[in-house]
Amino acid sequence: MSATVPTPEHHLSEFSNSRTIEIGEWVITARTNPISNAGECDALQVALSGMPLPEMTFGNNALELKHKTSGWQYAFTTEASLKAVKNGELGEGDGAVKVGHADAWLKSRSGPSSQLPMPKTVPTKPYDWTYTTIYPGHAIATSDSVSWQPAEADNSSHTIPLAELTRQDPILFYAEIPLFEDELHDNGTSQLIIRIRVMPTCLFILSRFTLRIDHVLFRTYDTRIYHSFASSPSLVVRETSGWEAPYEWLKRRLPKRDDLTPLTDATFIAKTLTEMPPEVSQQAGAGTRWRGLGTKLSVATLQKSGVNNAKIPEAR
Repeated sequence: MSATVPTPEHHLSEFSNSRTIEIGEWVITARTNPISNAGECDALQVALSGMPLPEMTFGNNALELKHKTSGWQYAFTTEASLKAVKNGELGEGDGAVKVGHADAWLKSRSGPSSQLPMPKTVPTKPYDWTYTTIYPGHAIATSDSVSWQPAEADNSSHTIPLAELTRQDPILFYAEIPLFEDELHDNGTSQLIIRIRVMPTCLFILSRFTLRIDHVLFRTYDTRIYHSFASSPSLVVRETSGWEAPYEWLKRRLPKRDDLTPLTDATFIAKTLTEMPPEVSQQAGAGTRWRGLGTKLSVATLQKSGVNNAKIPEAR
């Protein structure tokens, strides 16, 4: 039996649809609100240069982290995640996906009869109808002393320790924050959900974009962020990973051939994709040449304001 992990001093607060934990050097706030109303959708669509919004857009949802010592702040927001969706003609690396009636679908979402019409002063433009995003979160306040650098391959602190994350430690704070979801006009599902848990020894964030296009492909893009409260100086580890495979490849891996339910489960999709050989799901993918394929590991060192952050050498 493992030793009990001592619980550090922390403070929880809640206001309306916002919950906050203050622990050590950190202030973490999760905002979970209902789907954006018509006025909020109109404003967000203008901010996105007229791009039609997903059917379920949670424009007021966000996860915000503030490191008090360095002043560094990091966030996941709906607007920023949708700004990372290609708005315009798709090119090499964008992972374009075409289905038989994609053109008709686009017109139904952006034409004059659409429930989400384009502003009359803005011409209809092409965009990535799958809402694929490789958004890893963004800094909302930082300094020259904080930047993401490639992780050192031989540095154990530059990894995410799965053993620590799978321990049965108490969870001091947990939130699940949907940013958007769309059923792609009954062609599948596209969704982005952020999850965070704070344990006595660390914090861990999983941002997961999941795409299912029936009879075409599955795609997942994960951002994992880990921080150990014991790290000195404070170190944040970020791993971004993208996987993709043809629809039939996952279908063949169903536990029960006649039960398609797991194909609508983002956890099953991600687990199945990650269990495939990397040369299959992270290199060949579904043949779209999507730039999100593969895994990248980076770190950021958080120093007191005004302290220079030495560059971390690139992995050899």
